[in-house]
Amino acid sequence: MNVLVVEDDPRITDVLEYALKADGYEVQTAQRGREGIEIAKRCLPNLIVLDVGLPDIDGFEVCRSVRTFSDVPIIFLTSRSDEIDRVVGLEIGGDDYVVKPFSPRELLARIKAIRRRNDRPTAAAKSESDKPLRYGPITIDPSKFLIHCQGREVVLTAQEFKLLELLVRHPGRVFTREQVLNRAWGEGGLVADRTIDVHIKSLRKKFGKFEFIETVRGIGYRAREL
Repeated sequence: MNVLVVEDDPRITDVLEYALKADGYEVQTAQRGREGIEIAKRCLPNLIVLDVGLPDIDGFEVCRSVRTFSDVPIIFLTSRSDEIDRVVGLEIGGDDYVVKPFSPRELLARIKAIRRRNDRPTAAAKSESDKPLRYGPITIDPSKFLIHCQGREVVLTAQEFKLLELLVRHPGRVFTREQVLNRAWGEGGLVADRTIDVHIKSLRKKFGKFEFIETVRGIGYRAREL
């Protein structure tokens, strides 16, 4: 697995590079945001660890740019601990958020959690799950990772895609936050309820006027029956 670390502090980069390589990962590094974008385009890493406070453009802008051509998992690494920064990072396509100072062991655990929830299903399950799925004006092609709604393509992150597929495969069924976590994120995922809420909000925004995700107060979410 190839990890791209975009971080301008060489001390932190050295620590991350050592910890990741010791755990069996291949590592590429960049000290500036634009450099990180170019490496991501050229080398297609499996995961990006992205600092928010970069010297040229901030990590949020890097994330927005990467999301135009890749759904690679992105973990933000930053000294900003305000909730609004965490929410913004998740809303624009980040998958996780680690606040400095941090333990390399914690970061490795979060990377492994993302890998577990992105594991491909078995061959039999893959054959069934790869069939195109229609839900109202939404068409999902899991084999090509494509979503269309009312004649336009909708670009989702990997986690948004899993959440959408979970809900629309079971219209009318209410999923608690714990069930969403286990089914879409995978058991053991280091995800808070707030993270799930942010992904739901992002899905609603991306599908615009087609309002199909319902909140069941005090319980969770469901895709309405059509």
